[in-house]
This record gives sequence, structure tokens and C-alpha cells, in this order.
Amino acid sequence: MQAEPLLPIFLKLQSRPVLVVGGGVVATGKVERLVSAGAHVTVVAPKICKAITKLPVTIEKREFVESDLDGVWFVVAAAPPEVNQLVSVAGGARRVFVNAIDDPGNASAYAASVISRGPIMLAISTSGLAPALSALLREALDAMLPVDLEMWLEESVRQRSVWQQHGVPMEDRRERLLARLNEIYQKRHPRGEAQ
Repeated sequence: MQAEPLLPIFLKLQSRPVLVVGGGVVATGKVERLVSAGAHVTVVAPKICKAITKLPVTIEKREFVESDLDGVWFVVAAAPPEVNQLVSVAGGARRVFVNAIDDPGNASAYAASVISRGPIMLAISTSGLAPALSALLREALDAMLPVDLEMWLEESVRQRSVWQQHGVPMEDRRERLLARLNEIYQKRHPRGEAQ
């Protein structure tokens, strides 16, 4: 099975206008994630579930119209396929990426299954082909990650500052970081005990 080539990327949506077309249970999770990313979210749908009405979003209880996409940076289509297709066509004409939920044919962007540990985020995608598999992989990887992953990040930030001050070349940094993290691990687990 051949999937389209994709560029994995994280979007900075803080204070940027984002549109969600659809007001059901599936849309709710997407709206919550967008709000937590700091986006200014507008939800357009004839029916809006109660959970969405409790979120800090703008609500338009009506059908989608193409001008809803004017000025938005990103759109999530969580509506029936025929509405998602309208959103997809209008988004393409405006060069706005569309994440069409469980509708890869109408999507120009796919949301990933995400593991978050503080500022560390791991994203998993199946190019829109098998979202349930992405979710299962996320659960498995989440269980395998070290509990002190945020400490790894803190140490990485400290080491990066030292390397920059001392002009350590980029190609030498990964090996140095691995050595430093192993040193810390050995101090915390002198005989290699499980965490």
C-alpha cells in the first residue's frame, strides 16, 4: 500500500484564527486540542454539542459557507463527507490546510496520535490510512517511554547552552548528549535497576 509522501510538522497556532466545521462529539476533541494550543477557534455547524458550548470558542450555529475560511490559518472538517468536501475545495482555493476527520480524501493535513510529556511531543501518523493503528502505537510507545523524560529535556537544554558557548559542532552533540544521559542514568540506577 503506497501512501502520499508527507512532511511531519508541528504548528504554532497561538492566537491564530482556526475554524472547526462540525459540532459533534468527534469535533469536541479537536476543539479541545486547538484551544489548548492557544488557537482562536470558531466552530460552525447547524448543531453544536453541549461540551463545545462550554469551551472558550466562537460558535456559529449554521451551515458552512466558503467565506468562513477567510483569514483562518487552519481548518478541521469534522462533518459529513459532503460537507468535508466543500471545506476541502474551499480550503484548497485559499491555500488553507484542511484536516478532514476520518476522511483522507478530503484532507490536505492529517492529525497525528500524540504522546505529550511536558514540552516533549511525539507524533504518530499512518498518513490517514489507519487512525486506530496510530492510537494503538501511541499507547504502546507511551508505556515504553521513561518516566523521567522531562529531566532528559532539561539536561539537553543545559548541555546545548554549554555546547554553544564552547563551539561544539552539531555533528558531535548527539554522542555527547547520549554520554551525559547515560552518566545521569548510572547515578540514579547504579546497578541498572528498572525504573
